[in-house]
Amino acid sequence: MIIRCLAIDDEPLALQQIAAYIGKVPFLELAAQCQSAVEARQFLEQDTVDAIFCDINMPDLNGMDFVKSLAVPPLVVFTTAYAEYAVEGFKVNAVDYLLKPFGMQDFQRAANRLKERSLLLSPSTERGDFGAHASPLPNWGEVGGEATIFLKTEYRIVKVNISSIRYVEAMSEYLKVYIEGEAKPIVTLLSMKKMEERLPDYFMRIHRSYIINLTKIAEVNKNRVIMDSDTYLPIGDMYKDNFQSYLDAKFLGK
Repeated sequence: MIIRCLAIDDEPLALQQIAAYIGKVPFLELAAQCQSAVEARQFLEQDTVDAIFCDINMPDLNGMDFVKSLAVPPLVVFTTAYAEYAVEGFKVNAVDYLLKPFGMQDFQRAANRLKERSLLLSPSTERGDFGAHASPLPNWGEVGGEATIFLKTEYRIVKVNISSIRYVEAMSEYLKVYIEGEAKPIVTLLSMKKMEERLPDYFMRIHRSYIINLTKIAEVNKNRVIMDSDTYLPIGDMYKDNFQSYLDAKFLGK
């Protein structure tokens, strides 16, 4: 398993140190070095990585805000000389936090945590093919014969059977994933497009803000899909034809 890394730090010596440490860890690979979050964003528009080592206190755009701005961020290890950032770092689900100055022992600890998280998130690593362009989320696999998804929510990584998902609702950069039998949805930082691409064919997008599990529909009433007595979801104009085609194929009667 190889974890491709992006190193970000506005201090050249600190950046060189991170690059050197990455080179000493067999399962890490340095994809690029950037001296600003703006430069890192430009790199990520053209390429993907599995993890980033990111300084927090940088000019123009600090590391914390940079990570928060990513629709689907890679695994993150923050590096900074300011201990007060630690709590905020873990609020964005950072894998680890390295307080400068740090040595190889501290870096190895962070690298091991990256490896542990990567193994948990990516079923493909069991086959030894953690690809250079693999996206850390979402992650799918067959567990007990049923397709599952692992989602990051707050400080946890939860496993969900795909067939138990009732519908997905977009909420800015986050998604609400409503699960059968659960009172509250799972809230995760993920794009609607990515979720739509990876869900199986019994899911359908019916609105810019909604993807539904077609097997969970209770009723269709005019321009609404009724999932239960309390859930009425609108059908968007650009999705009507596709949804109507599905209904026509399933419709019995004159």
